[in-house]
Amino acid sequence: MTAHVDQFARRMLPPRELWPEISMGELRYPDVMNCAAELLDTMVGQGNGDRVALRFPGGTWTYRELLERSNRIAHVLTRDLGLIPGNRVLLRGPNNPMMAACWFAVLKAGGVVVCTMPLLRARELAYLIDKAQITLALCDARVLQELEQAAASASTLKRIVAFGVDAPDSLDTLMRSRPAIFTNIATAADDVALIAFTSGTTGQAKGTMHFHRDVLAICDLFPRHVLRPTRDDIFCGSPPLAFTFGLGGLLLFPMRVGASTVLLEQATPPQLLQGIQDFRATVCFTAPTAYRAMAASSAGFDLSSLRKCVSAGEHLPAATFEKWRAVTGLRIIDGIGSTEMLHIFISASGDDIRAGSTGRAVPGYRARVIDGNGNEVPPGTIGHLAVQGPTGCRYLDDTERQRAYVRNGWNLPGDSYRVDEDGYFWYQARTDDLIVSSGYKISGPEVENALLDHPSVAECGVVGIPDEERGCIVKAFVVLRPRVPATEATMKELQEFVKSQIAPYKYPRSIEFVTALPRTETGKLQRFRLRETPASSSAEHAK
Repeated sequence: MTAHVDQFARRMLPPRELWPEISMGELRYPDVMNCAAELLDTMVGQGNGDRVALRFPGGTWTYRELLERSNRIAHVLTRDLGLIPGNRVLLRGPNNPMMAACWFAVLKAGGVVVCTMPLLRARELAYLIDKAQITLALCDARVLQELEQAAASASTLKRIVAFGVDAPDSLDTLMRSRPAIFTNIATAADDVALIAFTSGTTGQAKGTMHFHRDVLAICDLFPRHVLRPTRDDIFCGSPPLAFTFGLGGLLLFPMRVGASTVLLEQATPPQLLQGIQDFRATVCFTAPTAYRAMAASSAGFDLSSLRKCVSAGEHLPAATFEKWRAVTGLRIIDGIGSTEMLHIFISASGDDIRAGSTGRAVPGYRARVIDGNGNEVPPGTIGHLAVQGPTGCRYLDDTERQRAYVRNGWNLPGDSYRVDEDGYFWYQARTDDLIVSSGYKISGPEVENALLDHPSVAECGVVGIPDEERGCIVKAFVVLRPRVPATEATMKELQEFVKSQIAPYKYPRSIEFVTALPRTETGKLQRFRLRETPASSSAEHAK
């Protein structure tokens, strides 16, 4: 059963035998369900139309205003732009109310959302357009240029409609004359709702396909059991809506409980601090690097409204956890999720938090640590993380990667973990980032955590590089704080410091001082680029 007339997305799903095992547990959804209607129409229908849904510099939108604008856009999509159920629609723009309205409108009209990050360039956009066979795009007028360049080389994209501008053919103009009531397409619960592309920490982005029921599943597990938001909460954060961490934390989760969210087009650490203060935000979603930067520059900002802070995207160093706690008194809710799983599946909050641990499996998910043969290993043993639950990996037309990610019905996110006797999971490294030197297994993030405790270190990234004698050695790329000299003396000081903090064999035998680290737009460190970096004259080796 499907409402999709254009069945490209269904055809591009991996073979059913390669799907992960799906367990819905306590979750029950009807076979026919449109997640946009469940999140938006139902909330208004329950009498919440006058509650504020979206906050942004300069104004607010109520739930009713968001619903009506989404309905008008849905009419434009179906009447003016010829969208048929199952068509993929690319969205491009910063976090703002129109992006949110477009997201809901596409799903209401039966389309498949492909939300993209505003900093992507033409080459990257062309790849996504071709991979997802996108014919239509809705784009913020301020970031049109790269998309127009992409359209010149992308064979399928036929129409780009701009919003945020008062032109005769703009979305803003077209929607004004369309009705505020729309009959939602009765999609199947397992119709594809969105294709989310990974942020590219390991090279070419991969498309992950998620159903309408998946969207509701992530709203009904991590928020319900770990975050526990209320309808009076005001969410705020930095991740773009194209990043599933941001989509859940800044749009879906608040709307599931009738809360409101702050959409900031620019959310650097100083801007996020200002936003928390100005909007009296109570829940913050951002990455570890942002928490570290905000902790260092929080003086003069009123953060007293905050009551919950969530971190994901990459490992949360214990040093960052403690710095943020010292500044705000709040314990960061760490979590691990993935684009393939849609959102967080291991986490802990409140008194359940153990500093340095990611937490326990979110109720509704199962997690374990396995060896290379898929066998569960004893507590305390480092192995591969494996996860099952109501969501799971379905790559867009990529059988080879699907076989690598899903094995024996389990999702393998590519992380090395150990689990303790109490079921708490302790991150070690990305599977590819576990460094084996002279037979010793060394966690790159563990070395990073030690370096970050040194007052001279602003940021760092640690990888293994080939070495004739040891097979591999630990190399650290270090961004120093202002006025700290990049000298051999500093290098040796850092090396000795690491030796004093963790087992001496783990210290970085090579240190390269750099001005910045390669990161994705979502803040994830691109370690594969560090491994590709040629030796610099600033790199020093210990004897």
